[in-house]
Amino acid sequence: MGPPESPTRPRKRQAAGRRKRRRPRPRRCLLKGCEHVFRPQRASEHYCSAGCREAARKWSRWKAQQKYRTTTGGKRKRNGQSARYRERVKSRKPPTPEAVSEAARVITQEHFFRAHVRPAGLLRTLRAPAAKSLAALLLCSVPTSAGARSRAGAALETGAHLIRTY
Repeated sequence: MGPPESPTRPRKRQAAGRRKRRRPRPRRCLLKGCEHVFRPQRASEHYCSAGCREAARKWSRWKAQQKYRTTTGGKRKRNGQSARYRERVKSRKPPTPEAVSEAARVITQEHFFRAHVRPAGLLRTLRAPAAKSLAALLLCSVPTSAGARSRAGAALETGAHLIRTY
């Protein structure tokens, strides 16, 4: 069978131009905790951003280190590192104490607080002020109404101090 009658007409199964590439379908980012749905530019993309790619690479290096440390060679190497560190700590020079130019001042305990303590006789005469009621405390900033005025025998006291107990 020979060529078609009209060579300018494309064949049925042959595309008219370059083949059109399809983009991969949307997928979830493989980084644990991200799982963002994104549309990859290439079929081999597994992470939604450069930050996720870097975090995955960091985790991969950490996981490989953990696997290596469980092997006998890894344990031997780590024990050697620890032994060298302990040797370095032992061989360090102790820090030299700084010389003090003046003699250290010593404060005796018996005379230091004496000036701040009241004599016992004065403490007996001190009396605690009357406690304010809870209502007086809560309603002290509430303005009174137009016709109200304080009178003798009013429900709220004004002169007592609030006593704090801890």
